[in-house]
Amino acid sequence: MMVRSLSQWTKTLSFPARISPNRNSKDCNVNVLPITPPPAPPRNKSTSTSSSSTMSSSSPSSSSSSPTPPPNVPITEISQIIYPDPESEKAIMGSLVFCIHHKQGCKWSDELRKLKAHLNTCKHDAIQCPNKCGSQIPRVMMTDHLAFTCILRRAICEFCNVEFTGLGLEEHAGTCSAEPLYCESKCGTRVLRGRMSIHRAKDCAKRLRRCPHCGREFCADTLAAHGATCPRSPVPCPQRCDAGPFARADLEAHLRDECKALTVPCSFREAGCRFKGPRHLLEAHLEANTSAHLSLMVALSGRQGQQINALKSAMAKLSTNYTGTLLWKITDWAAKMQEARTKDGLELVSPPFYTSQYGYKLQASMFLNGNGPGEGTHVSVYIKVLPGEYDALLKWPFSHSVTFTLFEQGTLGSGGGGQGGVAESFVPDPSWENFQRPSTEPDALGFGFPRFVSHELLNRRPFVRDDTVFLRVKVDPSKIVAV
Repeated sequence: MMVRSLSQWTKTLSFPARISPNRNSKDCNVNVLPITPPPAPPRNKSTSTSSSSTMSSSSPSSSSSSPTPPPNVPITEISQIIYPDPESEKAIMGSLVFCIHHKQGCKWSDELRKLKAHLNTCKHDAIQCPNKCGSQIPRVMMTDHLAFTCILRRAICEFCNVEFTGLGLEEHAGTCSAEPLYCESKCGTRVLRGRMSIHRAKDCAKRLRRCPHCGREFCADTLAAHGATCPRSPVPCPQRCDAGPFARADLEAHLRDECKALTVPCSFREAGCRFKGPRHLLEAHLEANTSAHLSLMVALSGRQGQQINALKSAMAKLSTNYTGTLLWKITDWAAKMQEARTKDGLELVSPPFYTSQYGYKLQASMFLNGNGPGEGTHVSVYIKVLPGEYDALLKWPFSHSVTFTLFEQGTLGSGGGGQGGVAESFVPDPSWENFQRPSTEPDALGFGFPRFVSHELLNRRPFVRDDTVFLRVKVDPSKIVAV
């Protein structure tokens, strides 16, 4: 065990404040005054001076090897002062002091003469590392130093079990080939560092692999799933024909156009032919059944005609007016008027309309160049009753008032109350033959106004605009009879 010299353990001594002249500090320096013998009685000035000199030179407290120290010498320099006076030395060495490591936590305090012995055992005192690494380590930390921080300690790598010095182990850490690490590709596998390159090249599920068919790169764990859908992956013909294998993307075209083993239906199957067989027999079937196929097509054409008529009837019903009011838009007015002047009796007819959902079926007609008394000078309008689906349930004769209105376009009527125009109305007479229940094929002209509006008035007022005329035919809704 190392024993300190006096000069080492007295450099940082701490004394209790009670023995220090400076009362304001706990750790303070002790000023030691020189000890001199009591003065002798004076004889004369010269004698006194010489006696004092002689006394001083022969005094036990002074010698050539230990001069008298000056006043106020700090305790840190006490090792340099030798006190031949036993009483002074005893007083100093008996002073109460604290351990020089009291700030580090040592609570020892005793006489100064015991400090040296205490420092030889103080756990906070620094001693030389027994491994001779050059470090001064407190005794309390020596165990941890020898186990963990000493660069000359002997340590075994926990992974490869090879023994190293402390410095060598630090250099070896992070390079040990036996240390298990998680794969850098994040496949979740722990592999020894020395086998990491082999794992990433051959075993890692996240390594990149190239598809041998399309050349695209995939992770190893998804390559198999890609192979099941790769468009360039070779697959055999599902009909087991002699050709193939084919790229998956080309298989559909092969089955549609080339495969001889594929069972195909006759091209006249929609007409009713039920043949189905290999592709190479289809051509022979078509040549042998030409007349039968023609008959099937004629029958199909007839059925399609019936379907077309049914669709037309359904469309007509959907477009039929059931409100009792017809707004008739007549376009190409100038051309139709010119044609009416060159052809006698040219009649325009409106789409049929109903007075209600289950009411009377009516139709309006117009002679642009007039009819009867209005021929050549007026426009004539008429209304006639057509055979309807519910005539057997209706009351006859037809007896509801009818109003014809020819609208002026772009103007308002008097007082701003509505669109201007010409209007004529009538109430059918029960005795009139035109409003009796119609026959299956009506040929009656109907009833109306031969002189509805004159050509002169038609040209003078804005009835015609953009070569279009609007005529409204309205049946009185308060008298509509519905089933």
